[in-house]
Amino acid sequence: MAEQHLYDLIVVGAGPAGLSAGLYAGRATLDTLIIEGDTVGGQVTTTSVVYNYPAVEKIDGTQLMNQMQKQVTDFGVAIKHDKIQAFDLDGEIKKLTGKSGQEYHARSVIIATGANPRKVGFPGENEFRGRGIAYCSTCDGELFTGLQVFVVGGGYAAAEEADYLSRFAKHVTVIVRGDRFKCPVLTAKRAIDNPKVSVEYNTEVKKVDGDDYLTTATFINNKTGKETVYHVDDGDQTFGMFIYVGTQPATKSLTGILDLDDRGYIKTDEDGQTNIKGIYAAGDVIHKNLRQIVTAASDGAVAATAAERYIMLQKERQGVPIHADTDKQPTQPVGQTSNLDQQEVAAPHEGNWLPAEIDQQLKPIFARLTKDVQLQVLTNGTQLSDQLVSFVNEFAALDKHLHFESKPAPADIQYLPQLRLIDAAGNDTGLHYAGIPTGHELNSLVLGVYNVAGPGQTIAPDMVERIKQLPATNIRIGVSLTCHFCPDVVAACQRMASLNPGITATMIDLQHFPDLRKEKKIMSVPATMIGDDPVIFGSQSLDELVAAVEKHHQK
Repeated sequence: MAEQHLYDLIVVGAGPAGLSAGLYAGRATLDTLIIEGDTVGGQVTTTSVVYNYPAVEKIDGTQLMNQMQKQVTDFGVAIKHDKIQAFDLDGEIKKLTGKSGQEYHARSVIIATGANPRKVGFPGENEFRGRGIAYCSTCDGELFTGLQVFVVGGGYAAAEEADYLSRFAKHVTVIVRGDRFKCPVLTAKRAIDNPKVSVEYNTEVKKVDGDDYLTTATFINNKTGKETVYHVDDGDQTFGMFIYVGTQPATKSLTGILDLDDRGYIKTDEDGQTNIKGIYAAGDVIHKNLRQIVTAASDGAVAATAAERYIMLQKERQGVPIHADTDKQPTQPVGQTSNLDQQEVAAPHEGNWLPAEIDQQLKPIFARLTKDVQLQVLTNGTQLSDQLVSFVNEFAALDKHLHFESKPAPADIQYLPQLRLIDAAGNDTGLHYAGIPTGHELNSLVLGVYNVAGPGQTIAPDMVERIKQLPATNIRIGVSLTCHFCPDVVAACQRMASLNPGITATMIDLQHFPDLRKEKKIMSVPATMIGDDPVIFGSQSLDELVAAVEKHHQK
C-alpha cells in the first residue's frame, strides 16, 4: 500500500479566501492542496459584475476568480474536486475524508468553505425553484428576457443584481424588508437610479403560487399589514423572483469540532486560528462584520501566513526539512478546474472564436491526447449551423488528433445544429452538443475530447463499474452559456457516456431551443433531463447523476 502523502497545508474551499490562502502558501513554497466541493471561485462566480475590488474598476465575477485561480496554480498549488465530509483534527497530523472516500493528511488546515445562499422560507419557494424562483442572475437571467422580475433582498447582492437583471427583464422590482438598503448608498443607487428598476420598502413575500410556472405572488407591507397580489402580465407565461437575502455558513460537518457562533459561523482570533491549534478559517465562513471579496482575500492571506509559522515551528521541532520539494508537488488534473477565461469566449463572435491566450491554454491539454477523435457537425442550413461549423473547424485545428467533418443532418435528428464526438473506430461516443459550446461550455467540450481521446478524468473504480452497468439512457442537459454550474453537470453526464456506449449525453443551449424550454417548463439551469423523468434543477455531482439514472431504470 502506497504511503499517504502528507501535505504541509490543505485549504478546504476555493473561493476568494481559499485561493488567496493558496497563493500565499504557494509563494511560501508550502506543499499545499486546495480541495473544492463545488465551483472554483465560490459565490463570486454568481456575481455579474464586481465594482469594488481594489485597482479594478469593474470585472465579471467569474473572470476575477479565473485570474486569481491562475495565480495560484502558477505557484504549483493543486486544486482537487472533492467534498470533505469528515474532519479528524486531533493531533499534529490532521485527517480529512472526502465524499470520494479518499483520505487527505496535512500538518495544518484552513477552512474556507464559505456560505451558501439563504432561502427566505415563504410557501412556494421550494416548489417553484427552476419554474420562476432563482438564486443566480448570471445563470438564469437571460431566461427571463422580456418578463417581469422581482429581486428579494436589501443588501449588496440585491442592489447589484437588480441592476444587472434590468438588461434582460422588462422591469425589475426590488422587495426590501426594511425601510432602506443595507448596502452603501453608491451601491444602492445602481438600482435606485435605474429607470427599469423600482423598489418596494417594508415589504415581504408572503407566498407564491402557480401551475406549471410561477404565476402569482402575494406581498405584505410589514408596517401596515396591507397585502398586494401580483399576477403574471397578460401574454406572459411566468415571471421571475431572484432571492438575495444573505448566506448560511457551510459548517454543518464542523459542528462539535470547532467553536461556532449562534448562527454557525466559525470563531477565530486575529490570525484566523480556531480553537484547535493548526486549524485556521477564512472568508465568509468566519464570524465577522463585513463579508466581501476583498475581506475574504485578506482573511486567506492572514490565515496562510499564520499557518506557515505554525508549520515551520512543527517541522523544526520534528527535525523535518523546512521547504517542500516543489518539483514533486501534484499538478492540476485536467478537468478538475479551468484557467480558461470563459467570459472572453462568450463574447459576440468577431474574427477568431478562440483568443490566442485560450489557444495556448488548450494546447498543453491536447498534448496529452493519445487517440484521434472526429468532431462531426450535423448541419441544418441555418446561420447558427454556419457558426457552429466555423467554431468547430477552428477548434479542430488546435491539435493533430482532432478532425473536422460537416454533413447535413439526418431527418430524425432533434436539436440542430449539433456537434458529435466520433471515436477513432467511427463510433458515436454519445457526447453531443446542440448549439455552440462556447462560454462556460467550452470546458465541457475540452473535457469531452479529453475523456474520449485522452487519459480521461480519473474516477473511482467502483464508480466506473456502476456506470458500465447502467442500461441505455438518453440524458439531456439544458444550459446557458453564462452558467458556471452547467459545465460540471454536462461533463459528469458525458463522462458516463464516454464509459458506457448505451448512454448519450447532449448539452443543449436553451437560448436556441425555446420549444424544449416550453415543453419542460424550464426557467433555471442546469436542467438535467433523464429520459422523460421530471427535470432535475441545479448542480449535481457524478454520484448523484448516476444514482438518478439508476432510479430512472428501477421504475
